Amino acid sequence: MTAENPTGPLGGHLDDDDFPAYTMGRAAEMLGTTQGFLRAIGEARLITPLRSAGGHRRYSRYQLRIAARARELVDQGTPIESACRIVILEDQLEEAQRLNAQYRGAAASASSPPAV
Repeated sequence: MTAENPTGPLGGHLDDDDFPAYTMGRAAEMLGTTQGFLRAIGEARLITPLRSAGGHRRYSRYQLRIAARARELVDQGTPIESACRIVILEDQLEEAQRLNAQYRGAAASASSPPAV
């Protein structure tokens, strides 16, 4: 088995943050929460787990990180719907700031005089 041609049940997805590797039970255990919490953040559209062929929810590491952020807020007393909205808005703000920085960098390089 080589890195270029992985084999096994995960088929090279060990480093893939978006691969839905975790069952609902395992995800809840890893987060130290209940399956009901995961259902609730799914209903609030914070994360949308993929479904296995049998219809079971599967979560990725990326989704678990988002769920953990929401759980921290809920643990501090924030209602679950509000916690989900906060996490969504934080992510949107971060993306907007990243794009602004990218556009400013492109504008600065386009307006700078050529080196002589």
